[in-house]
Amino acid sequence: MDKDKRKNILSKNLIRPISNEKWQPITLPLFSILISFIAAAIVILIIGKNPLQAFYNLLQGSGILPKPSYAGYKSMLTDFLSLLNAMTPLVFASLAVAVAFKAGLFNIGVSGQMLVSGFLATVIVGYSGLDAVIAKPLVLLIGIIAGGLMGGLVGWLKYKFNINEVVSTIMLNYIAQYVISFFIQMYYVDPISRQSKYISEEARLTLVNVEIANLKMDIPLGFIIAIIIAIILKFVMDKTVVGYEIKAVGNNRNAAKYAGINVGGNTVLAMVISGGLAGLAGVTYYLGYFSSIQPKVLSSIGFDSIAVSLLGNSHPIGVIFSSFLVSIIDQGSTYMSSQAGIRQEISSVIIGLILLFSACGEYLKHKVSRVKEKEVERKESES
Repeated sequence: MDKDKRKNILSKNLIRPISNEKWQPITLPLFSILISFIAAAIVILIIGKNPLQAFYNLLQGSGILPKPSYAGYKSMLTDFLSLLNAMTPLVFASLAVAVAFKAGLFNIGVSGQMLVSGFLATVIVGYSGLDAVIAKPLVLLIGIIAGGLMGGLVGWLKYKFNINEVVSTIMLNYIAQYVISFFIQMYYVDPISRQSKYISEEARLTLVNVEIANLKMDIPLGFIIAIIIAIILKFVMDKTVVGYEIKAVGNNRNAAKYAGINVGGNTVLAMVISGGLAGLAGVTYYLGYFSSIQPKVLSSIGFDSIAVSLLGNSHPIGVIFSSFLVSIIDQGSTYMSSQAGIRQEISSVIIGLILLFSACGEYLKHKVSRVKEKEVERKESES
C-alpha cells in the first residue's frame, strides 16, 4: 500500500507542471525539450565529454552567446544574423506543415515544393538581370504561385481520387528532384561548382556582406515576412470562417461534411496555402540563404520542418520559437564540435530526440487525464 502511495505521489509531482490543459500547448513542448536535452546530456556523458560545456559552445556557435574571439568583420551580431538567415526558410517550411496538419493532412512534400519554387524563381528572375526593386518581390510571387500549384495538385488528388497525400507528395518529391536535376545539368550548371549558376545579387533575398559599423553581415529580408505571415496565419485560423472550416475538416471530415462544410474544397485550399508557404521556404533558401541549387539533392529543411511543427504544436507562434531552437542546434553544432571535441552529428541526435518526445505529446495528455481521473476516484472513495 505504501509503495502504491509513493508511486501516486511521484506520478502527481511529475505531471503537475503539465496538468493544466490551458497551458499544455506551451508546457508539453517545453517538457519535450527538457527531456531531450537531458537524454542528449547522458549521451555526451557516455562518450566522456562535458554536456554543459557542449551546450555552452552550441549557444556560442549560433550567436546567442559571445565567442572568445572573432575573425575580421565578424562579431556575435553577425553570427546571430546568420542564424536568422538559416532560420527563415525553416519557419516558412514549418508553417506549411502546420497548415496541412490543421486540415488533417501530412505534407511530406515540402522539400519538392521548395525545389520547384526555387528553380522556377532562379530561372525566371535569378538570371534575368532585373532591378532589385522588381526582382525581389517577383521572386516571392513566383515562390507562392509555384508552391501553391504543387500543393493544390496534391489536395486535388486527395479530394478527387482519395489518393493519400503522403504517397503523392513523396512521388512528386522524386519527380521534382530528377527533372530539375536534368535541366540544371543540361542548361544551367556551373562547370566549377557543379551546381546551378549563381543568381544575380538583385534577385537574392539575403543582403550579403553588408558593411555596417565595421562588420560584414548577412541580412535576411524574408525573416520579417515570415514573422508577419505567422501572425496573419494565427489570425486566419483563430478568427475567420476559412480557418474554422479548415480545422473542422482536420478534426473530423465526416462531421464537417454533415455540418455543410465543403470538405473537398477546404482540403484543396489547405494544401494550396501549405504549398505556397513551402514555395516561400524554397525561394528564401535557394535565392536567400544560398544562391544556387545542388542537383539531385532535396533540402533537409523540408523534413526537419515536420519535427519543428510537431514541437510547436502546429501553432504559428509556437513554430517560430521551435524553429529558433532547432536553428540554434543546427547552426551551433560546427563550433560545438571544434571546441568541445564532440562530433557534429550530436546535433542531429538532439533534434531527433526532440521529435521523438514531441510525438509523445498525445500520450502524455492521456497519462495526465488518467492520473486526474484516478485522483478523483480516490477522493470519492475516501468520502
